[in-house]
Amino acid sequence: MKTYVALLRGINVGGHRKVPMAELRDLLTNNGFSNVKTYLQSGNVIFKVAEPDVQKIENSLQNLIIDYFGFNISVMVRTMQQLQKIFDDCPFPEAKRVSSYFAILSHLPQENLVQKAYEKVYEKEEYKIINDCIYFYSDKGYGNAKFSLNYFEKKLNVNATARNYKTMLKLLSLSAEN
Repeated sequence: MKTYVALLRGINVGGHRKVPMAELRDLLTNNGFSNVKTYLQSGNVIFKVAEPDVQKIENSLQNLIIDYFGFNISVMVRTMQQLQKIFDDCPFPEAKRVSSYFAILSHLPQENLVQKAYEKVYEKEEYKIINDCIYFYSDKGYGNAKFSLNYFEKKLNVNATARNYKTMLKLLSLSAEN
């Protein structure tokens, strides 16, 4: 069995799409996932499963959530090694890196769409699109930034979910322990 990290988008935000973590852990444990751990209420799940196909794991998680909780959400699954590479590839210097965000993409965007996305810039906001991640930094913080995940999802024709530096560190730590 291999360790994976699932990143769920848009749950437990503003009282919408409620997914209690204890129920989610039980749901996955009762459906063939093992060593299931969650971190925070924002949809970070670490688990082991025998299935080697990430797309099948994502589909399985989406279907379980639809069947049990009654709504569809985006699910991005990565191995610990893939998550580590995303973390290590952050292009920002350390001072910015610790305040940066990692927007994990559902798939590699087409290069022509990446170039179109780069056409838009805002003062004091930086981003780099590398493989299946958007590395984002704003000196005003993510909540006050002009860029949003919706902009990138539309421009790149992908689904995305963002995690901050500290959450990425914790997910890497938890997955190493699993």
